[in-house]
Amino acid sequence: MLTITDGQTTIGGVAVSDIVAVADAPTYVYDAAIMERQVKRLRSAFSSFPCRIMYACKALTNIAILRLMRSLGTGLDTVSIDEVRLGLLAGFEANEILFTPNMVSFDEIRQAVELGVHINIDTISVLEHFGHEFGSSVPVCLRLNPHIMAGGNERISTGHIDSKFGISIHQMRHVQRVVASAGIHVNGLHMHTGSDILDADVFLQGAEILLETAEMFPDVTFLDFGSGFKVPYKPDDIATDVEDLGRRLGERINAFNATRSTPVEVWFEPGKFIVSEAGTFLTRVNVIKQTTATVFAGVDSGLNHLIRPMLYNAYHHVVNASNPEGTPRIYTVVGYICETDTFGWDRKIAEVHVGDILAFQNAGAYGFAMSSNYNSRPRPAEVLVQHGQARIIRRRETLADLLATQTDV
Repeated sequence: MLTITDGQTTIGGVAVSDIVAVADAPTYVYDAAIMERQVKRLRSAFSSFPCRIMYACKALTNIAILRLMRSLGTGLDTVSIDEVRLGLLAGFEANEILFTPNMVSFDEIRQAVELGVHINIDTISVLEHFGHEFGSSVPVCLRLNPHIMAGGNERISTGHIDSKFGISIHQMRHVQRVVASAGIHVNGLHMHTGSDILDADVFLQGAEILLETAEMFPDVTFLDFGSGFKVPYKPDDIATDVEDLGRRLGERINAFNATRSTPVEVWFEPGKFIVSEAGTFLTRVNVIKQTTATVFAGVDSGLNHLIRPMLYNAYHHVVNASNPEGTPRIYTVVGYICETDTFGWDRKIAEVHVGDILAFQNAGAYGFAMSSNYNSRPRPAEVLVQHGQARIIRRRETLADLLATQTDV
C-alpha cells in the first residue's frame, strides 16, 4: 500500500525512491500484503458455505503473482490456453484451473481437455461439438447469460442481452436436448454479469437463476458466480460489501444444499478485487507545459502502459511520490504517446517538477496485462514488494525485445 510518512512515500514499507533506484521508471509495483489481505477477506466473508476462490489471472498474469496466488490457496480462472499453461508452470494442479474461453477455435478447447483442466463452454454450437467428440468422458461447465445488466458501464457489463458471453437462459430447453442426446456430463454452471458491481441483489438475482437451472442438471457440483466486486478508486470511493453479500448469499446457498445429497460448492473469480489496490504505477515527469487554459504534467508513459483511463474512462488517483506534502496545484496528467492519452484532467496534486515520480494508484489490475508496444515503446518493469523487500519480477523491455520476433533484422 502506498503510504506517506514524514514526507516519504513508501509501498509495502519500501521507499519509492529506493524502488526507482533499482527498477527505474516507469515501473509497476505490487504489494503482496494487500493481495493476501484481499484473499483472506473473501475467505472470511464466504466462510458460511462451501466456497472456492479462483483468481482471474487475466487481471495480472506475471508468473510470480500466479505463484503467490497458489501459495495463498486460490485456484485459477483462465481465458486462454496460454493462461492455462502459465498456471501449470506456476504450480497449479490441473483440477485447480478453470478454462473459460470465448470465441476460440475448438482446437484450443481440445488442448485444454488434454491438459486436464475444468472446461467452461458458453456457446451451444461448441457444446454440440464437445459432446460429439467427448460425450460423457469429460465433464463440462456451462456459462449462462442471465440477461442482467450489471457493472459500471456497458463496456464492463457482460451479462446483458446483447453480450457475446454465455448461453442465454432462454435457451436452456435447447441445451437440455443437446446434453441428453450427446450424453454430456454437466458438472458446473457459471455466470459473470460484469465488473464494478456494488449491489448484492445483483448476485442474489443471479443466484436464483443458477439455482433454478441447477435443478435441470442433477450432477452439478459447483456454481460459479464470476466476480465483479467493485474496489475503491478515489480516496472517498465506495466498494462492494462482500461481507453483506456473504451473509445473504450464504443463507440461500445453505438452504439449497439442505435439499441435496451432495452440496454444491460456490466459486468466485475475483481478479481486480485481489490485485487492483495492490498495484502502483510509477512514472517520471518529463515536461511541465502551461497553455492558455491548462497546466500539463507530461510523464514517461502513456496509454501503451496504462490504457484504462482512455479505454474505460477509469479513474486512477495520482500522488506526487517525490513531493507528497508540497503545495497542491491543478494539473492535467498526460502521456508521451502520439495520441490523446490523458491519465487525468484537472487533478489536484502536490506541486510537480520535472523529474518527480508520479504514482498512479489502483494499477494492479489490467495495467501491465493490457500494455502494448505502441509507438515502438518498450513495456515497463514489474516489481513485487514482499516482507519489506522489493524485487524485480519482470525486467524492462529493450529495443532488442521489440526486434526479437522480426525476421528481417
